[in-house]
Amino acid sequence: MSLRGEAVAISFSKKQYYIYIMTNKINTVLYTGVTSDLKKRIWEHKERIVKGFTEKYNINKLVYFEIFNDPENVILREKQIKAGSRNKKIKLIKEINPEWKDLYNKL
Repeated sequence: MSLRGEAVAISFSKKQYYIYIMTNKINTVLYTGVTSDLKKRIWEHKERIVKGFTEKYNINKLVYFEIFNDPENVILREKQIKAGSRNKKIKLIKEINPEWKDLYNKL
């Protein structure tokens, strides 16, 4: 079979990047982060492997995330979200997850 003159679509798996928001059991603290492996990173938070802020405040529930195809845009989005007020973050979360359920098991 000749491919001459035919358009061939080849699908390459592109790396994806994620912005995410996590909280604690009673939704009082919000943590915003970026990763290229969302499932692994959330697992690290849940297993308390991540030291510092997330360990201190028991951040263990994924309530929001967005997917990007390039690192530049995910970093810009992270800065935008972090610069926003708590109320803006709550609004983002409620738009896709009004009950603040843990989204980890849906990854």
